[in-house]
Amino acid sequence: MSYESSAQPIRLGYLFDFRLPEQFPEQMRKDLTRPFELVFAEGLAHGVIDRPVEIVFREVEGLPKGTIKAVIDAYGELVDEGCLAVFGPAISDNCVPTRTAIERRFQVPAISCTGSDDWLGEWTFSLPQGSLTEEPIFLSRLLAKGGHTEVGVLVEQSLVGRTYLENFQRACADQGIRVVAVETIAQTAQDIGAAVRRLYESKAAALVHFGFGFGIARVNPALAAVGWDPPRFMGTAFQNAWINPVMWNAILGWTGVDQYDEGNLVGQRFLDRLEAADGRRPRYCVPVMNRDFATVLLRAFADAHPLTPLGVRDALERVRMLPAAAGAPGTHITFGNWSHRGWMGAGYLVARRLDPDGVSSHLVDRFGQD
Repeated sequence: MSYESSAQPIRLGYLFDFRLPEQFPEQMRKDLTRPFELVFAEGLAHGVIDRPVEIVFREVEGLPKGTIKAVIDAYGELVDEGCLAVFGPAISDNCVPTRTAIERRFQVPAISCTGSDDWLGEWTFSLPQGSLTEEPIFLSRLLAKGGHTEVGVLVEQSLVGRTYLENFQRACADQGIRVVAVETIAQTAQDIGAAVRRLYESKAAALVHFGFGFGIARVNPALAAVGWDPPRFMGTAFQNAWINPVMWNAILGWTGVDQYDEGNLVGQRFLDRLEAADGRRPRYCVPVMNRDFATVLLRAFADAHPLTPLGVRDALERVRMLPAAAGAPGTHITFGNWSHRGWMGAGYLVARRLDPDGVSSHLVDRFGQD
């Protein structure tokens, strides 16, 4: 007689709060979930957990193109399907109102890559894909290092854009940089020729963009139209370059904030395993970031007693000093009681520029390094 038995899988919700375009490469679509699958499978094989993890995926159109209702409704569906935790939403404009719904209605923990500190709460955790408060400091230091003392700003009209701008103005004051002009633009791709021309006429020595990133789509053509090729910088909207060729061309020539660093050996060893499993080595931020999210969740699922949403939330708070695959060498992940922001060390942010090949990028600077 066999006494072997099996257990129902742990269910993890994956809430992706904007719809990817049809031309988004299928291999890169797999990069969203493949790191989770690999980490969870290794955890099961090595006895870290005693049951598989099932990913329940939801893709909805939240802000800036859609509605917050779509995001909150999708979260509720994942809760109703028995998910013990949710990865997402990701966009700050969606995260802040969804946090309220999580605390009042759902009480199922969520971990996000949002850069908004207002996301953090009793049930909400973050490995931030940048930071609305820290990226402006990083960019002001890059400007100062490059000798740029006067800068013009394109800011998307959104929570993300306005928060970036407020913090950037303070950071520039600290660095002795003068913001000579600010132009507000839409969150989506629209004609911004007049705004770019006004910045050009302000005699700004450099250009900075703040926002989710879709508003940048027509900036490069507008710059070409006025014959202006300034040094230009942007936040983690830079990571949208891999969505499609349109966004790549829009971001080509910009220095942006990123979280892929080829010098991080934890990340490179994970890509070794991914390449061995799938024959492909994606050299950009999403695979290493999602490896970190999966590793944190694996640790929490293994340590949750009982295996409930509350148990998972408490176990997340016990995660300490995990070496991170994202960011510069030495970045690690630590949570704690009321400390729900996980990547630690200034080097979790780096600066990169795209290469003309349409695939790769190169390191420009590491935060905190002179």
